[in-house]
Amino acid sequence: MSQDETTKLGQRREVAPPLHGPEAFAAMRRAGRLTAEALDLLVEHVRPGATTQILDRLVSDFAHDHGAYSATLLYRGYPHSICTSINHVVCHGMPNDKPLRDGDILNIDVTLILDGWHGDSSRMYFVGEVPRRAARLCDITHECLTRGIAAVMPGRTTNAIGAAIQSLAEAERCSVVRDFCGHGLGRVFHDSPTILHYVEPSYSVPLRPGMLFTIEPMINLGRPQVKVLSDGWTAVTRDRSLSAQFEHTVGVTENGAEVFTYSPKGYHKPPYDTAS
Repeated sequence: MSQDETTKLGQRREVAPPLHGPEAFAAMRRAGRLTAEALDLLVEHVRPGATTQILDRLVSDFAHDHGAYSATLLYRGYPHSICTSINHVVCHGMPNDKPLRDGDILNIDVTLILDGWHGDSSRMYFVGEVPRRAARLCDITHECLTRGIAAVMPGRTTNAIGAAIQSLAEAERCSVVRDFCGHGLGRVFHDSPTILHYVEPSYSVPLRPGMLFTIEPMINLGRPQVKVLSDGWTAVTRDRSLSAQFEHTVGVTENGAEVFTYSPKGYHKPPYDTAS
């Protein structure tokens, strides 16, 4: 979610985040698991020479076969079922017929709608053997997401999530992208609250049981600034540094957070051991 989809910081007047009950949580478990299964499906297909266009088709077919469909397809004119962001692409990369190369790192973002409910998740994938700095960035980014989820607790605010993520990223000499953020969801693709992955004192929403949202930090090896290319979607780092992202859909419970999009196969971060 882009901050352009909300008002500017300090001027936000979002509606109160909707609170959901047990039936909604059950529906989100089903939608989240299906999304995670789609991402699991792609593990064996991400390899040098494969194209992101093929990956897009695989997810589209998988969704159709399971009575679901992609939330991104034709969303505000976006023409694909997934987003595929390679190396210095921060987010919203568009699938194409260009072969993946050994050493690439690839984020795949999938949002499936099942029975009207959205499951939204993204993961990093290694294409062949990747450089150590790229693998380290993915490790840091996954840990940022893990710490952001651990910070979710009733009585805290959304800034607790941002603080957990920002403190780790900057301690590792990486930067947090400011231009994109997490978001509420459920029956609606983008809802309140906005989830910033850094601390912003002027915007702090209390966390309450029943809230549903994504946490999806984008972490750069270089500076945080990004730019959007002429296609209107693809966001890249201005300094061409590598970028990584992991995303989960979560619900706030009485005791913390329930994650709806964990991998059924345990593929939490690359490299993924398909032999097991």
